[in-house]
Amino acid sequence: MIALFLLVVIALFGSVHWYLWRRLVRDVSAPGTTWRRVGTVLAVVMPILMITAQVAGNIGVPFGVERVLAWPGYYWFVIMLYLLLPLLAAEPVRPLARRVLARRAARTATPAAVGPGEPDGLRPGTPETVAGGGGDGLVGTASAETGAGESGTGQGDTTHRGGRTATALAEHEPGDAGVTDTDAPGNPTDTTGPRDPGRRLFVARTVALGAAAIAAGTTTYGTLAARHPVIKEVTVPLRGLPRSAHGYRIAVVSDIHLGPILGGSHCRRVVEAVNSTQPDLVTIVGDLVDAGVEDLRSAAAPLADLRSRDGSWYVTGNHEYYVGAEQWIDHVRELGITPLENAREELPWFDLAGVNDLAGEDSGQGPDLEAALADRDPRRTSVLMAHQPVFVHEAVEHNVDLQLSGHTHGGQMWPGTHLADLANPTLAGLERYGDTQLYVTRGAGSWGPPVRVGAEPDITVVRLASPEA
Repeated sequence: MIALFLLVVIALFGSVHWYLWRRLVRDVSAPGTTWRRVGTVLAVVMPILMITAQVAGNIGVPFGVERVLAWPGYYWFVIMLYLLLPLLAAEPVRPLARRVLARRAARTATPAAVGPGEPDGLRPGTPETVAGGGGDGLVGTASAETGAGESGTGQGDTTHRGGRTATALAEHEPGDAGVTDTDAPGNPTDTTGPRDPGRRLFVARTVALGAAAIAAGTTTYGTLAARHPVIKEVTVPLRGLPRSAHGYRIAVVSDIHLGPILGGSHCRRVVEAVNSTQPDLVTIVGDLVDAGVEDLRSAAAPLADLRSRDGSWYVTGNHEYYVGAEQWIDHVRELGITPLENAREELPWFDLAGVNDLAGEDSGQGPDLEAALADRDPRRTSVLMAHQPVFVHEAVEHNVDLQLSGHTHGGQMWPGTHLADLANPTLAGLERYGDTQLYVTRGAGSWGPPVRVGAEPDITVVRLASPEA
């Protein structure tokens, strides 16, 4: 099954890169030119770098090498995506653009000279004079089509064939929708003359440059958007919360994703943003890292500077189990952060519980909400830290009042936002499931490329409200 999946993935990415090569290299350059050679090399090298960057950490590549591979490999994924989308969107526009250019060239063409004493447009003995249906003589005038960006090698021909003018035929390019094989150059029935390659080249280059501009602009915007998480605040009324806890502020931060790209400066920005909210409590709900402690010790050091009245708390995400969750659970303790491993802490105003991520089930370290809530007073308000929003269904069964989650990144990059929405009960924000409320943050970091499009990163302050206040 895994081998089949890998074959499907390789076939998919191979097809995508063949299409990109065709539209961005072959269609816009001649064989032997510099761009044809360079573009062909890039079409082979970049997907290899992209795949290598994805698997480098799992195959024992040194962390320094992994960092070198990550930048071009991860960023190429973004560029590939935002090249592919506009190119696909332009497919139905290409033949229409060529037809418009052909008509414009036909309107501006110079009419052929008419001999003295001849009817307008009729010169006996020329190939342009053909018999129409019913014996009527239908004639046309050939003219050179040399539109903007065209090479001028094509000849317009208004010869009628079965009631259809050759000018209309000349407006089609081989492969256009609605053009039959009889319209293709080289066909014995084709009398319209050679096509104008300049028109096709002009359209191909225009579309390629447009797609490149869109990809560059979107990638730049997404990179800038990912650098600074926005601060959000949401008020959540909780049953049973005492009046004295009204206005209690919980900073929710998730998916920091320290790794080969996001390092110490990113961690420092997140810590400063959290501290600026002056929270009563800090919750880190998983996916803190994408590499081992030895590789990220210095990058994670700013976490020791988190400040809040009731401390900082942490639960694992799925990515910790890819790199060794136990070592990070031990290390966050050294940084002054308290991990909750299927455990609960009785704070003065409510119970704070935390469960391991679902990914821990493969190693016998999965979530156990019953253990986390064992022997608790059901009259007290309960707040649960669980990395994945899907865990809310179990939280409902155990009468949890509020679950804090991350994991989704809000989809991170459009159109992945729609896929993430399908895979999670809540993509981002606050929703209610039975008597349980679920809040999902989009996360403060990024997995893979540090790019956010249509899903800004955030740090959320959840303000608890008492019904007695």
